Amino acid sequence: MKQLDDFYLKQEEPVKGLFLALKEIILKQDKDITNVLKYGMPFFCYKGKMFCYLWIHKKLKQPYIAIVEGKHFDEPFLIQENRSRMKIMLIDYDKDLPLVKIEKILNKAINLYKTGIIKI
Repeated sequence: MKQLDDFYLKQEEPVKGLFLALKEIILKQDKDITNVLKYGMPFFCYKGKMFCYLWIHKKLKQPYIAIVEGKHFDEPFLIQENRSRMKIMLIDYDKDLPLVKIEKILNKAINLYKTGIIKI
């Protein structure tokens, strides 16, 4: 857990505060969501299955939430780029968090696992 905590603490503001807030938002969506460090990134798993993660877009320098099974969604605010499976939601740290959008997409993703569309 120390490496995971260190990841968040090493981020510079405003990204640090944003990632910590997103972590809390994601974890409160379901009791079966856990936070782990994979590939040097904070991943969130639903019942042990990779669900989403936080990262910073290399070119745009913007933080984002990546939805592992994003290919199942057609929301216009999710970006696929060159990914075959995942889609990302860019977060503008100069604005308030779009909490409704974030919770909507997280719950939609959780439902993929709960309904069996994604095997656990």
